[in-house]
Amino acid sequence: MRWDDFRQSDNVEDRRGGGGGGGFGLPIGRGGIGIGGLIVVGLLSWATGINPLVLLGAADMFGGGGSMYSEPSRSSGPPQDRAGRFASAVLAQTEDVWRVVLPQQAGRQYQPPRLVLYSGATQSNCGYAQAQVGPFYCPADQRLYIDLDFLNRMQQRLGAQGDFAAAYVIAHEVGHHVENQLGILDKVQAAQRQGATREGNALSVRTELMADCLAGVWAHHAQRNWNILEDGDIQEATNAAAAVGDDRLQQQGRGHVSPDSFTHGTSQQRATWFKTGFGSGTIASCNTFAANRL
Repeated sequence: MRWDDFRQSDNVEDRRGGGGGGGFGLPIGRGGIGIGGLIVVGLLSWATGINPLVLLGAADMFGGGGSMYSEPSRSSGPPQDRAGRFASAVLAQTEDVWRVVLPQQAGRQYQPPRLVLYSGATQSNCGYAQAQVGPFYCPADQRLYIDLDFLNRMQQRLGAQGDFAAAYVIAHEVGHHVENQLGILDKVQAAQRQGATREGNALSVRTELMADCLAGVWAHHAQRNWNILEDGDIQEATNAAAAVGDDRLQQQGRGHVSPDSFTHGTSQQRATWFKTGFGSGTIASCNTFAANRL
């Protein structure tokens, strides 16, 4: 993936080495969860955008109530390391795409999210962000939270190699921000509060697959506008999407697959919806909620 010659986003908060890391517990409601459970949740949440706390039944922390966010200390200026500059460049590309596409296709002005880079743990309005639960999007403060070291480890562990695989993860989280701006996340959360767990899981799957598709929409326009792709990049993205399918992760983590508990979609579904967005370049093609078959 070409990215070195692209601009850096101004919407990056680099908290690595600042006052936000280390020593935090993960608030998960009654009963708690062991280290093994955290690893499973981390695997399932690696490409989610909805706060992993929702997957653990702590939805009361997701968006309501008072703010838990306080401004921590941070590094001054934009990231200078390669990983930080890469994340900043990818975020900038998503900004440039969605500032044009969202008004054209949905009649809404795009307000970009902020990307928080952290090490170990930090605070968000959706609770504590910890490396164990992977990247996520918090609609309560409209920020993406990513521990880049953890992301690198997960790429190696899940076999999702390559720059464009990492770009897909960032674009997926931005896809949740687009869903938020379209009012979809509020509707999904309201429906989940009223329904049973099985129905709530099914809505979560459609939300995640739509974010995969929106990541593909970004890739479509980024390639058309700036020719960012190199040989094998799309395969890297579909490999990453497939690597975090519920069926594959459950088989790895539990030794069996429970479709009723899926919250993200199968490997095939995730890869298919990314390719759908990439092929069409349209938000309309990503309406997973209207799809008869996922």
